[in-house]
Amino acid sequence: MFLLQSEFQEVKSISSASVQSLFNDTFSNEFNTVLEGGFDEPLYLPATLNSPAKVLFRDDYVSSALHEISHWVIAGEARRLCEDYGYWYETDGRDLLQQKSFEEVEVKPQSIELLLHFAAGLKFRVSVDNLALPDYDATPFELAVKKQVRCFLDEDSKDELPIRAISFIRSLLEYRGKRFKNLSDLFQYLETAS
Repeated sequence: MFLLQSEFQEVKSISSASVQSLFNDTFSNEFNTVLEGGFDEPLYLPATLNSPAKVLFRDDYVSSALHEISHWVIAGEARRLCEDYGYWYETDGRDLLQQKSFEEVEVKPQSIELLLHFAAGLKFRVSVDNLALPDYDATPFELAVKKQVRCFLDEDSKDELPIRAISFIRSLLEYRGKRFKNLSDLFQYLETAS
C-alpha cells in the first residue's frame, strides 16, 4: 500500500482539534462553514437560516477530517447547497465495477487529501473504502491519485488545484512553521509529495 513519508515525521502530529480550529479560522467567516468531529459517519450538511454549513468527520480521526475537507474544497457552490454534495455513495460491499466507479470519483478528492496529509506532516494511504474486496489491488488507484497530484501542481495544466485547497494547505503548513512567498514556491515544495 502506498504511504506518503514526509519530512515532518519527527515533529509532533497535528491533532483533529487543531485541524478543526484551522479549518474554522480559515473558512467559517467567508464560507459560513464549520468542521466538526465526533460523529459515527462523515457527512456534509448545507447551511440553514440558523446554522452554518457543517463538514462532519468521524470521531476524532485526523485522516477523516482531511478526507472530508478534500471533498468540501472541491465542491462547487451548487454542490454545497446539497446534503453530502448530492453525490451517491455505495456503502461497503461494492462489486468490482462499482469499486472502479467509486475510484473514478475519488481520484481528485484523494489527491487533495494526499496534499493535505503532506502539509499536516502525516502519512497518507489511499482509501478504497471497501472491505468486501480484501485482496483488491489498489495500485492502479494509487497511481491515478499520484498522477492527479502532479496534474494539479503543473502550472501548464488546465486542471487547477482548487483555491480553497491551496488556502487550507497554506494554513496547515503555516501551523507547522512553513511559509511560502508565492504559489510557485508552494507548488515546488508540494511536488515532493508525489
